[in-house]
Amino acid sequence: MKLEGRKIYKGTAEGEAIVTKDGISFYGGVDPDTGKVVEVGHELEGQSITGKVLVFPTGKGSTVGSYTMYRMKKSNTAPVAIVNKQIDTIVAVGCIISEIPCVDKIDIEIIKTGQNIVVNGSEGIVEVK
Repeated sequence: MKLEGRKIYKGTAEGEAIVTKDGISFYGGVDPDTGKVVEVGHELEGQSITGKVLVFPTGKGSTVGSYTMYRMKKSNTAPVAIVNKQIDTIVAVGCIISEIPCVDKIDIEIIKTGQNIVVNGSEGIVEVK
């Protein structure tokens, strides 16, 4: 199944989807050293987003989140790609400076954790295999 969205950052990545209905704050909500979600009460609390296609509605929190994403990329703890329902500027900037393929305007309710996903940020296409 191919889903068409809006191009945020170029590149193609493939991986296992990890999906949440909760917004994510990269600054304070994710441990950049481990790639685990640490926000108390978050649907993904305690789970790693490292090497996964992270699917969530939108970002939240401080602008420092963009730099946290960059730190994660340099530490090899970042997701391989990001898919959003409606991206916010913090996540968009984080994807751009970290060179993480990203697409938004996607109906994320269709995607389930564990599915194999291909994100083509250059064309704005998310393929659920």
